[in-house]
Amino acid sequence: MRKNVLGTAGTALGTACVTVLALGLATAPATAAPSATTRGSGWEPAPSAPWDVPAGERCAFPVHGEPIVDEVVSRELPPPAEGVTRTAYKGDLVVRVTNKETGAHYDADVSGTALVDAYASGAQFWRVLGPVLVGVGEGSLDRGLYVVDGAYTIDIDPTGTKTVAGPVVRTDSICARID
Repeated sequence: MRKNVLGTAGTALGTACVTVLALGLATAPATAAPSATTRGSGWEPAPSAPWDVPAGERCAFPVHGEPIVDEVVSRELPPPAEGVTRTAYKGDLVVRVTNKETGAHYDADVSGTALVDAYASGAQFWRVLGPVLVGVGEGSLDRGLYVVDGAYTIDIDPTGTKTVAGPVVRTDSICARID
């Protein structure tokens, strides 16, 4: 697993855990007590909830995802404009993605960092460094479930269409790994 450090708000590139947001699902409320490294720093636990995706929505088969390592923390930053929430995410995250028909699974290390702007319209703009798990229904990648890695952005419009772009982008199809 990678240890990533997010710089100051002005230089921060952006996670994943964001992972669950990229899938278009919600995160669970933070319930863990702050660790010694986050206490008093403004960083709060941002745990990911287990999730399920029906057959055909991302992969040809139903998929279950569950964090097996989740040390993601987040911090709210000053908003860049009215109606925009800016959040930084960092920390180790490994998600076990399972084909619910066969039991085949893959442990995806998606320990990237992200700076996420969320707009009142429902749109989001991510600045990402490192791997995150991205579920695509419509967008610049084919329908599927991917580990996207590198230095890149993810633009999510209010309908959920995702556009991944950047100078360094690598994708790994999780659907193909667990088919």
